[in-house]
Amino acid sequence: MISNKMQSLVANSSVIRAMFDEGKRLSKIYGEENVFDFSLGNPNVEPPEVIKESIKDILDNEVATYVHGYMNNSGFEDVRTTIAEHESKKHGMNISFESIVMTVGAAGGLNIIFKTLLNPGDEVITFAPFFGEYRAYSANYDANLVVVEPDIDTFEPNIEALKSAITPKTKIVIVNSPNNPTGVIYSDAALTKLAEVLKQKEEELGIDIFLISDEPYREIVYDNAEVPCLLKYYKNTIIGYSYSKSLSLPGERIGYLVVHPEIADFSDVMGSLNVANRILGFVNAPSLFQRVVAKNLNAEVDVNVYKKNRDALYNHLVSIGFECVKPQGAFYLFPRSPIADDKKFCEDAKQFNLLLVPGSAFGCPGHFRLSYCISYEKIINSLPAFDKLIALYK
Repeated sequence: MISNKMQSLVANSSVIRAMFDEGKRLSKIYGEENVFDFSLGNPNVEPPEVIKESIKDILDNEVATYVHGYMNNSGFEDVRTTIAEHESKKHGMNISFESIVMTVGAAGGLNIIFKTLLNPGDEVITFAPFFGEYRAYSANYDANLVVVEPDIDTFEPNIEALKSAITPKTKIVIVNSPNNPTGVIYSDAALTKLAEVLKQKEEELGIDIFLISDEPYREIVYDNAEVPCLLKYYKNTIIGYSYSKSLSLPGERIGYLVVHPEIADFSDVMGSLNVANRILGFVNAPSLFQRVVAKNLNAEVDVNVYKKNRDALYNHLVSIGFECVKPQGAFYLFPRSPIADDKKFCEDAKQFNLLLVPGSAFGCPGHFRLSYCISYEKIINSLPAFDKLIALYK
């Protein structure tokens, strides 16, 4: 018999993955070209060519033990130094290699943060809509996820609601910008207010509250938008980054953490992150891809491919009556459902071979998510299906 905790997690396993599997089933029946799967954020843009070149160069010219051998749990020191210098230059801060931990993607990074900071019964606050796995990650360490209701008009953090949500048990506030599922980039004004509230509550309650910035979409932005660096707002901040989206390497599971050099108990936090990597079973981030990303810190995918997709899909959906905040980054749309029951709406969509994810999976019912990191041709071919879908409710 599996554990009680795993029984609960299995019962509430990812709606997104279930929809992805449904897409495979429908493709066998109707043909892949006739199924419009907007469920999974799996980048369709090829990694930059320099990634392939770097892999070959490293394998051909570097010492095998240097590439594949054991290392510090936090990653190769020279790789961490290179990334620290890159982050320092990018954000105008002084970050040393000691603030960097190489991780098994963003998910691995968040889990070692949670392992380091959370005691049973602690509270993790997030803003709806949010990446649903935050709930599972909190449960991993017997913490409680507290969801702050959104500002539906903007999907910016609801600061007034945050004030009411913070209690003496609050240990972590996690934000995700550019946001999955809305594509919204949290503004400087919102983040300034957020930091002010956290500082006030720390002083009022006599506790440390840690701000975690989950940033796998940091480089996927449009229309010259900028993503503010949270390290500049609040000292008890840790950034979790991943190359899954920025370099189209989701299966390689490579990312890193940046810990603010003035975070409370810096040495203890860094030591614990180092140990958490090992005892959770990661031990360290993939060695080859640590070397690869260190050589390609300025490489990027062509975000104009995603922008073209965004514009085609957003403009059409709005023109036929859907309400939607225009995304500034990431590769998702989060329109309002034409009926209150978003799960029924997504079931209705299947009759037109449209695979959508209900907003309730992100803590925001009454909406639905579309991942537009698919081919432009597939998006154009899907538009008549959306016409038929919206016609059901007119």
